[in-house]
Amino acid sequence: MSDQQQSTTQAFLISDQQPQQKSQTFVKKTAAQRELYESGNELAAYAAKQINYHIMGYYPITPSTQIAENLDLSGARGEHNIRLIAAEGEHSAAGICYGASAGGGRVFNATSANGLLYALEQFPVQSGTRMPMVMNVACRTVSGPLCIKGDHSDIMYLLNTGWIILFADDPQMVYDFNLIALKLAEKVNLPVAVAFDGFFTSHQKQKCMVFSDNETVQNFIGKKLSCDNPDISSFAGNDSTGENHFFSVLDLNHPISVGSYMNEPDIINNKYQLSLAMEETRKKLPVLFDEFASLSGRMYTFCRGYRYEDADIILFLLGSSFHTATVAADTLRKEGIRAGVITLNVLRPFPADELRKLCMHAQTIIAADRQDSYGAGGGNMSLELRAALQDTTDSAHPIRVLTRIYGLGGKDFFVEDAVSLFREGLSSDAKSFDYYGITPGKTGNPQPQYFAPLTKERQSPGVTACTFDPETGKMIVKGGLIKDATAMPKRIAPGIGTCPGCGIPVNLNLLLKGIEGNVVFLFQTGCGMVTTTAYPKTAFRIPYIHNLFQNGAATLSGLVEVFEERQKRGEYPKGEITFIMASGDGGMDIGMGSALGTALRGHHLLMFEYDNGGYMNTGYQLSYSTPMGAKSSTSHLGKTQFGKTFFHKDMPEIMAATHLPYVATVAESNPNDFIKKAAKAAAYARESGTAYVKALSACPLNWNDRPDTERKVIAAAVDCCYFPLYEIERGITSLSYDPQKAHKKIPITEWFSMMGRTKHLATEEYKPVADQIQAEVDRRYERLLARAGHPLL
Repeated sequence: MSDQQQSTTQAFLISDQQPQQKSQTFVKKTAAQRELYESGNELAAYAAKQINYHIMGYYPITPSTQIAENLDLSGARGEHNIRLIAAEGEHSAAGICYGASAGGGRVFNATSANGLLYALEQFPVQSGTRMPMVMNVACRTVSGPLCIKGDHSDIMYLLNTGWIILFADDPQMVYDFNLIALKLAEKVNLPVAVAFDGFFTSHQKQKCMVFSDNETVQNFIGKKLSCDNPDISSFAGNDSTGENHFFSVLDLNHPISVGSYMNEPDIINNKYQLSLAMEETRKKLPVLFDEFASLSGRMYTFCRGYRYEDADIILFLLGSSFHTATVAADTLRKEGIRAGVITLNVLRPFPADELRKLCMHAQTIIAADRQDSYGAGGGNMSLELRAALQDTTDSAHPIRVLTRIYGLGGKDFFVEDAVSLFREGLSSDAKSFDYYGITPGKTGNPQPQYFAPLTKERQSPGVTACTFDPETGKMIVKGGLIKDATAMPKRIAPGIGTCPGCGIPVNLNLLLKGIEGNVVFLFQTGCGMVTTTAYPKTAFRIPYIHNLFQNGAATLSGLVEVFEERQKRGEYPKGEITFIMASGDGGMDIGMGSALGTALRGHHLLMFEYDNGGYMNTGYQLSYSTPMGAKSSTSHLGKTQFGKTFFHKDMPEIMAATHLPYVATVAESNPNDFIKKAAKAAAYARESGTAYVKALSACPLNWNDRPDTERKVIAAAVDCCYFPLYEIERGITSLSYDPQKAHKKIPITEWFSMMGRTKHLATEEYKPVADQIQAEVDRRYERLLARAGHPLL
């Protein structure tokens, strides 16, 4: 059957009513559509592609990352013209989106969990200055402890930011709501979030209908009526259409100031206008739902229910759980229990009137929240449900509302669970608030101590020693040979969950071979953290703490300072500890600000970066340290792209600009050099201030090479001078290894050809790109040689 035939013969139900019920409403669709088998993330990207936004500012975070990945892939194929801008963190991504909105552009973003919280202060800026845009939120647990699975603890933080929030409970709704969202945003001059369940809706595929032609989508949304658009004849411009016009910072003929400072006479008026815009949304959204239904055959409302009209007991929940609960309602109906289910499609503006109408027959409502507003006696949705029912509940028909917190951290929700919740609600003495699905804990420490604690004596075998030579101004290392390093006990236990050939444990072990005495570790989020600390076990035989990408260095600096202050006050024994922060997987992108601040303050700690050239823990998206031209899941190859478009970041030189006492690069291909530099860095960290060491760390899964050849691959990176080995000690640069003098220097394409992510750069087709990279690598290396040859450079 052709798309056009489908468009004239198919019809869809407005609601989820039973087929035998008479209240069905059918809507004829008028636009051609085709069937896809896709996930929510894929359909969000598909909708964005059809809209052809101007800008997407983004930062990858699970489980929303696939949206940017799919848009990058389709962009490489030439299927849209969206400029994807990879920020170094979600806060900057939100800023990119705000700036693009202020310039009259159509703007798109996607995020989750702590990414949403990191950008949180930007969201009231977007709404308070009335800049429309669309952001998808694949809902996920907010850390800590770190958990990447889906619940609703992130989206609830958005409730008070002035954003419209639509909630999709299946992939079809994700696609449809993305189209409706942009048109709505531009109708009322407010940003819109399209939320859906992470990993459930975001990753699970379903058969869905999409419009066959991009033109259908673009005609539905209409032109962006910005006052600087030459298609609009006058400044007011839109009076003839009756639509809102959009002020633009790019309107040079009518310069405006956006985000001016306001005092109390004006700020309350601004917020009142925002409130009016949200109320205008209540009027506009039903009209858009009707308009969309006439094209698609799919009708949406603010909220909807299943078998709720005569239900005595109703289960109220958000997201994909709604569909599971409908099956449970059918099960109970067979037992003669009149059960129903209700959900929301719109969280902001909150549809209190519509929700009340769905609930009025019920005697009991179980409000199931996939998040908790701790200490409030319920999650946000159950609290808002109670508030909505206050206006209609009377003594003649009181409605009992019970709250159950369920499904946190992506805990599965089965039909049996929904049935259990219904049955709890049938009990007259059921608790008004409780958690569902918790498991009993154990008293005491449930985990045995697998290894004896590593004493300072055991961690000080005497294989390395550092003394500062005041005459040369350098730290002198004795020992540090790989053959002697086996005497150092392993601080990280074997059997961790890294991929075969992963460079992280190799580099960490080499680092620790050179550091004697007590050690405390901080790990930023990343593969190194996730694969070593899966609860309830840990691979660390020494004290360890984790914090997020963007704040690791600051966290460790606080730990160092309290250690020193407690020693000063006599509250902690005298002695030395080497404090180490391990960062990788792009942690020095989003965490660079924190790292630079720590370096400038000069805390006594060592920052160790295992640079694997990408955001590996989220599936290899481009990092600022990814080689130019390399393929990644956000820098695809295609007719319009050749991989990553800009040069790799030189983090050691950036850190050196803070005038640290010690900066060094190391590689597993030169282990003796690695161990000696680790000893130096630890000594400087204890005695002088912050030290920084960077290792190039192999990732065979994403570099697309063989695990058993990684040492050769790392050696080639050193020999082609992409990753030179050197140290900057008290401002003086020294080259540790010169491939030219060793007669081992190779062209960079020889290194590129060893990895699937870059082997295309060694072909004739991409020779201009490879030549550009070679020239930049040579330039950087010549500058390094010049600095190494002069004491003031």
